[in-house]
Formats: sequence, structure tokens, C-alpha cells
Amino acid sequence: MNEIRYGIIGSGMMGIEHLLNLRLLETANVVAVADPHEASRGWAKLTADEAGNPLTLYAEARDMLAHESLDAVIVATPNHTHAQVLEALFETDLHLLVEKPLCTTLDDARRTAEAAAAHRGVFWVGMEYRYMPPVTRMLDELRQGTVGELRMLAIREHRMPFLPKVGDWNRFARNTGGTLVEKCCHFFDLMRLFTGQEPARVYASAGQDVNHLHERYDGEIPDILDNAFVTVDFEGGARALLDLCMFAEGSQNQEEIAVTGDQGKLECFIPESTVRIGQRNPRQVETFEVPVDDALLNAGFHHGSTYYQHLRFQEAIRGGRPAEVSARDGLFAVAMGVAAERSVAEGRPITWRELGL
Repeated sequence: MNEIRYGIIGSGMMGIEHLLNLRLLETANVVAVADPHEASRGWAKLTADEAGNPLTLYAEARDMLAHESLDAVIVATPNHTHAQVLEALFETDLHLLVEKPLCTTLDDARRTAEAAAAHRGVFWVGMEYRYMPPVTRMLDELRQGTVGELRMLAIREHRMPFLPKVGDWNRFARNTGGTLVEKCCHFFDLMRLFTGQEPARVYASAGQDVNHLHERYDGEIPDILDNAFVTVDFEGGARALLDLCMFAEGSQNQEEIAVTGDQGKLECFIPESTVRIGQRNPRQVETFEVPVDDALLNAGFHHGSTYYQHLRFQEAIRGGRPAEVSARDGLFAVAMGVAAERSVAEGRPITWRELGL
């Protein structure tokens, strides 16, 4: 397969990010985009025209599937539409990459994961944060035993509020799954990846204290959390903390990750793009820059990770290998977010066995 022909369903912000990154790959050819929103289709056309790439636009995904010869499809539609969009795609043998979260409810995520297990093509969940170069450097150091056995993991994301989306769908938890599903599935995925363990208990304290309180949509007030602390205890004894604040534009770094083992500590900072390695005995601390090409930084909002994710997706397609980020990974990330949202609502820890996984 010299060239992989792509279709993209959904040409909002993430759909365009996929389009920008795929055009950086000589082996990728985005031939069609489907989106029911005319302005979003126009955005896709403008992006393609600037690169001199012909692109066929469709209002309906089924029309694109019926008329185009495709190898792979990217699903970048609003969260609550993933389950329905994927139903039609599971009728094909196309290779699929679906944006996070896999689905917005545990039932939909479970059903989708079951269908994905029987799907003939590669099925990949878009957890871009795994592929940020500072994160991959950090993971490499951890796997080499640089800090010994991981005991604690702390992830901080201090950032701006959610951006506006078409139809304001992301202002309501019924569409997003809730902030701890929609935004934080990335971080729950990283927790499982770094610890190599499965969660045992999730406890969260969170609120909507600053953002969107004065907004009204058909008289309805948005109900999405804008700050949280989430603690996760893992079956193997590791513990992890998420510190989320979505009214923290004054931060120097949007993401900070700290991994502490029995022999030392790893830290990474994004967008500063540095990794710090600290040893306990003898005490020694070194900081390394992890460079990212400007072309990748300019092709989206995820520090070059979308490009590297597509490289690995293509390797899986060409090599006939399973996805590195499986439907099961997507299911478990959603489940951890659901547990955190439930913990906030009920004011108690949620055990993994309660979720039936």
C-alpha cells in the first residue's frame, strides 16, 4: 500500500487538525470530508485548497462511504455522536481512528468496544497525549528503569476554558460525557499507560466555579465542571492524581507531569517541551529540551502528537498489527472518567468493580 486514502467525518477543530497533519505525510491522501455543517465543510475546503489538494465534500458520511474508495476513516464528530457514526463504519472493513472519548456513556463505550473487537480493520482511539514528544521521552526513561519502580504519578493541566463548538454542544455534560470524560480521558489513559496497572478506586472533588456561569442556551445554563482533583488508586499499589483547572490562562505550562519512583523522579513540561530527570542517591537533577519541529507545532494544538500518532496508525495498517491505543483502552479511559463524574455527584469513592468491568 503505497498511499493510504483517508476520509474524515467531522471537520471541526480536530478534523482540521487531522487534515493538517495528514498532509505532512507523503503516504497519506485525504480525498474526502463529510460534515453536515456547511461552515465546517467550507473550513475543510479552504484548508485543502491552501495545500493544493483536491477534496470532495459531503454533507452525509454515508454518501462519502458509498462514493469514495477509501482505506481509512477518521471520526472527529461531537462526542455524543461517536457511537452512531461508528455503527455504519463497522459495516465496512476500513481502518478507523476515532477521536476521544470513545463514547460519552459507559454502555455505549462497552458496546462499541465489543464491536471493534470483531472489526476487520485497525481500530484506533485518538489519545494524542501519548505521542507528545516530551511524554514519550518520559515514558522511555520510566521503562528503562531510570527512577526505579513507579509509586506516584501527578498530572496537572491548567489551561483556558473550553472553546466554542458548533451548536454549543460542548457546554452540556449530556453531550460531552462531562468534563472528566471529555477532557480527562487523555489523562486517565496516561495513568494506565505509565503505571501499567488497572484502577481499583477513583475519588474526585470538583466544581463549576468560574466558567460559563453567565451563558444561556435556550434558557439553559451550562453544566460542565471547570476544576477538579481526581485521585486514582491502582491495583498494583501505585496512585495517581489529576489536578485540572480550566480558568488558569496565567500558567507558564499547560501540562505538567511528575512520575516518582523509589529511585528518582521524572517531570515533563508542555509547551516548554522539557524533561527533568532527578536521582535520589546520589542526588542529581538534569533538564533536557525535547525539540519539536515547527511544522508539527503549527499543525494543531497537541504539541506535535497528532502527527506522530498518525505515523503509528499507518505502521499498524501497513504491518497488519493491532492498534497501540485499542478500543479497550478507550473504554477504560471513559470508565475512569465516568467513575470520577459519579464520585463528584455522590461525594464518595467509586470502586472499579461497581462499573462491571
